[in-house]
Amino acid sequence: MASISDLTIAVLGGTGPQGRGLARRWAGAGLSVVLGSRSTERAAEAAAALAEATGGDLRGASNHEAAAACDLAVVAVPYDGHADLLRALAEPLAGKIVVDCVNPLGFDQQGAYALPVAAGSAAQEAAEILADSTVVAAFHHLSAVLLDDPEVSSIDTDVLVLGDDRDATDLVASLADVVPGLRGVYGGRLRNAHQVEALTANLISVNRRYKAHAGVRVTDI
Repeated sequence: MASISDLTIAVLGGTGPQGRGLARRWAGAGLSVVLGSRSTERAAEAAAALAEATGGDLRGASNHEAAAACDLAVVAVPYDGHADLLRALAEPLAGKIVVDCVNPLGFDQQGAYALPVAAGSAAQEAAEILADSTVVAAFHHLSAVLLDDPEVSSIDTDVLVLGDDRDATDLVASLADVVPGLRGVYGGRLRNAHQVEALTANLISVNRRYKAHAGVRVTDI
């Protein structure tokens, strides 16, 4: 299995809150990161700011350029643009591990709720579209606020990692492990991604009620 430190990580949708926070943490841990965006200019600006803040190896590119340049890609876009983005990037992502952290959620006056997905989950949808990639589901329950806060040195939560290829899930777990406080935990096959994605709606409710940035910890392992 490849070492995560030898890989270039693309964060697709990397100028959004979640993507930017993940890029900050991985660059700060010494990984090589390409920040992807629909706007190359916006990606370059965001990458330059993060590189200055972290001292890390970051550069900005279009989503297509980032997908082509990486060894492993992380999809961190809103669900409403998820399928279209992946269809457009199927060719440059072929043969690569693609980590899907997208949560299909809706919001109304009662709060957040899980949206139905025809494929079963966003991760399974990604696997259907990216037939030549290895899709892993992970990083669903992390607070974008904590990830992108330079004053927060450690994020005390586990990352559930789901997939059908053991080497790929182990590699993605190590991508979690490089961030202080995070721990990658195998959470089952990709077919079980729906409830992991949906749990984010419950965490949003917890965080709103208690004014917190709660995550998930798995005990006794």
